[in-house]
Amino acid sequence: MSAVEQKWSVEDYERNARFVSDLAQGVLEWLAPRPGERVLDLGCGDGVLSARLAQSGCRVVGVDIDEGMLSAARARGVQVVQASGENLPFEREFDAVFSNAALHWMTNAGAVLEGVYRALRPGGRFVAEMGGHGNVAAIITAMRAVARRRGADESLAGPWFFPTPEVYADMLRQAGFSVRRMELIPRPTRLPGGMSAWLKIFRGVFFEQFGEDAPVVLAEVEDLLRPVLCDAHGNWTADYVRLRVEAVKE
Repeated sequence: MSAVEQKWSVEDYERNARFVSDLAQGVLEWLAPRPGERVLDLGCGDGVLSARLAQSGCRVVGVDIDEGMLSAARARGVQVVQASGENLPFEREFDAVFSNAALHWMTNAGAVLEGVYRALRPGGRFVAEMGGHGNVAAIITAMRAVARRRGADESLAGPWFFPTPEVYADMLRQAGFSVRRMELIPRPTRLPGGMSAWLKIFRGVFFEQFGEDAPVVLAEVEDLLRPVLCDAHGNWTADYVRLRVEAVKE
């Protein structure tokens, strides 16, 4: 994880970031869950997708590090375990490990893949979607530019792991997986709450370093992004790129 831990508001996430789970249909189709399968939802968040998997007949366990998100998942009836994705406590328990929009927060990707491999039964599959190379590049660049101009910590602008398919395929093979398929998918994504809401949810810790000047810095970042990510009607779009993968434990 980043040096400064990401903070989550379940309410803000539900209000302004529900598109994250709403856009998961493609990776769910790759998973093709079967009734009776035991599935680990890695980085389950508030459990919306875990609950969908359970409704399809799977026996689902959600794992996440954030207690607020886990409480929301429990409220949806999801069985959950609080643990870091970089230190998973499972051993040959699951037919599949699923993850959506979470792996890029886990920057020790090698440790994550080792844990996923341990958690799977032989022949089990790992199906995931995460931020890929080039994801939110404009947004990160704008934050870094403002931080540099103000002499602040640029690293807080982009703490994520956004690999190319080639890099991630190599890591999967090193962990013992056979890669079935992988795609890098450009996905410009409309932001229902606008850019400021996205920045507050996903990079609040970046702006906290500016103290009482945070609102001014937020406006500066928005001003840099407006010509490329905001249309004439005031609608904001994030420059998302997703990496989708299916791999198998031999």
